[in-house]
Amino acid sequence: MSLLEVRSLNKRFGAVEVLCGVDLTLEAGEVLAVVGDNGAGKSTLIKHISGVHRRDSGEITFDSQPVNFDSPKQARRSGIETVYQDLALADELSVGANIFLGREPIRRWLGLLPVIDRRAIIQETQRLIASIESHIPDGASTVAGLSGGQRQAVAIARALYWDAKVVILDEPTAALAVMERENVIKLSRTLASKDVGVIYIGHNLVEILEVADRIAVMYRGRIVHLTRSEDTTQEELIKYMTGYSERQGNAA
Repeated sequence: MSLLEVRSLNKRFGAVEVLCGVDLTLEAGEVLAVVGDNGAGKSTLIKHISGVHRRDSGEITFDSQPVNFDSPKQARRSGIETVYQDLALADELSVGANIFLGREPIRRWLGLLPVIDRRAIIQETQRLIASIESHIPDGASTVAGLSGGQRQAVAIARALYWDAKVVILDEPTAALAVMERENVIKLSRTLASKDVGVIYIGHNLVEILEVADRIAVMYRGRIVHLTRSEDTTQEELIKYMTGYSERQGNAA
């Protein structure tokens, strides 16, 4: 049984059909890339999985149970975490405060008064960052001064702390330099090695072929091609992304 299954997912916004019978599966411990041109339906698909949108029809099964999330918070509590391009980090807070925000560990001062356990936050933050084989400078008092790749590491560590079984990475390298892109690819593979299912949304096909186990291509709201990374090329993916293969099939 797959960790996550999407079956016959349909969605309209007014007269526009944005998802048309989408079928997709995600296994624990794999990186599944979803690619497609702007408007192909990638963002709408992940917003259904993460609880932002409600579907018109179809089914989503997570961890063997049908789900119909009312909000991203409900999806997160169930084990689906989405890391968007803006990362949703509080720049003025520390790395630990960002990871634990809204779920801070508590200890009892003098055995009575509940206070935030800052020592536990520091220790657990160090463990989480080490677990994804990343490095945050010891002198970083807030996340404002971190590089783009380091900020991605904080967001991913936060997902692990919330016990995410599925992590959706939405264009995680869009604003990063080449070296930092390699770090994010490494982070994605590290997540998968911990039996987390990773959905990786992106445009850079060189990067996609490097990071993904499987690749799903979307075109006009549908999954038009699904392949293992080692069985395809940039050229083939581009044909499906642009509708070229579909037009050739119709002509035949």
